[in-house]
Formats: sequence, structure tokens, C-alpha cells
Amino acid sequence: MMLLAIEQGNTNTLFAVHDGADWIAQWRTATESSRTADEYAVWLSQLLSMHDLKLGALDGCIISSVVPQSIFNLRNLSRRYLNVEPLVIGDNVELGMPVRILKPSEAGADRLVNAIGAHLVYPGDLIVIDSGTATTFDVVAADGAFEGGVIAPGINLSLQALHEAAAMLPRIAIQKPERVIGKDTVSNMQSGVFWGYVALIEGLVARIKAEWGKPMTVIGTGGVASLFEGATTSIDRFDPDLTIRGLLEIWRRNTHLKDV
Repeated sequence: MMLLAIEQGNTNTLFAVHDGADWIAQWRTATESSRTADEYAVWLSQLLSMHDLKLGALDGCIISSVVPQSIFNLRNLSRRYLNVEPLVIGDNVELGMPVRILKPSEAGADRLVNAIGAHLVYPGDLIVIDSGTATTFDVVAADGAFEGGVIAPGINLSLQALHEAAAMLPRIAIQKPERVIGKDTVSNMQSGVFWGYVALIEGLVARIKAEWGKPMTVIGTGGVASLFEGATTSIDRFDPDLTIRGLLEIWRRNTHLKDV
């Protein structure tokens, strides 16, 4: 079995290939909701050729997307070029996990996939922090259930908002400043965004733990999570493979191919 896993966020889309034993290739592209199945196919076939693979070699596909208008094109990519009906999170997929929120249909596909990927590896009650377009804090119970969480603006959104709303503030890159007290405009902004997000993480983790009332392990993942490594003790583990691990497990649960 050669599985194509697609994880689409608001900013980036990850394509990963699993050969039945390991993840053998991963690529990221900017998320563009208007990109057609044919455009995806041209892009993907070129990257596959670098690994001596062809689109026709892929005989399974699973899709997780938070961009509803893109799902049609991704589904067509699988149908037209892989000749398989894809599994789509939130559509024709059984997650095999309890979703204990008021409206389970509102839970983002990415958050549910992360919850499954985390529960597979880490025992006990968990907080999963995903730093992407939004920064999400998801509570996963010891039995694997998704219990809800918190959604905050992502760090890149904060930078963009500062630049667009304040005429005198430039567009800057995210990086850890040497000092908290900045000495010029750029270092002031870098400190506010970086240490502000560290404080956000530490504050929300503390409040979630206090409300939950039991020990919790905190897992960090997502595009900019590595920025905070070494900057806070509130995150116990950094795991960049949470999402694709969750997608593979969901694929197994739905196809019953436990040896994939």
C-alpha cells in the first residue's frame, strides 16, 4: 500500500507518502483554494519523480482540510490521477474517538487528527498546542477523547495585524530576541510577539491544567512550534509528526489494514 496523506491548513498544505512501513517523502506548498486538481497533479508528479515514484503508484489517499472550498479539487486529484476514492476527514471517515463537545461537527479536522496522533504515543491526559495560522490548545483525555480547548490568533496573524493596522510599524520576521526590552522598533515588535506568545502559552496551559484538575502532558506541534523550544518549560514535548501519524492511524481504522 502506497498512501498519499494530505493535510491542508489555512496557510500551508502538506503532502506525505507512506510506503507501508515508513514515511518516505513529505512536501509543503502554500494553500491556494483555487488550485485545480490538474495543477496539483503536475506539481506532485514532479516531486514524486525525484523519489522515482509516479502518481499511479499511489493507491490510497486520505485528506484533512480546514479549507472547504479546496476539498473538491483535492478529491478530484485522488479520483482522477490516483484512481481511488479518498477518505476525507469529516465526510466519509470514522475517527474511532469520542468527541465530547457541544457540537461535534464544529471540531476542526486538523484538531481531531492531532488528538488521535498524540493519544497514540503519549499516555494520560494531554494538551496539544498547534502553532499555525491559529494557535490551538486541544485537551485530549486519557481515553483518547477530544474534550475541546482554546483557539487564539496565530503568531503570523499577530505580526500581520501590527503591520497592517499601524502605519509606522514595518513587516518583520519572527525570531527570538536576545532581550525582552527592545531598543528599537523591530526589537520591540519581536519581543512583543515572541515573548507575548510564550506568555500566552504559559498562561493558558496553567489555566487549562487548573481547570482540568489532573496532571497533563503538553505537546507542541505545527509550523512555528519549534520557535518556542527552549523558551518555555510549559511544553513537555515537541512533535512535528503528530498530524501525519494521526492521518495514518485514521486510514488504518477505516480500511482495517492494520499491517499498513
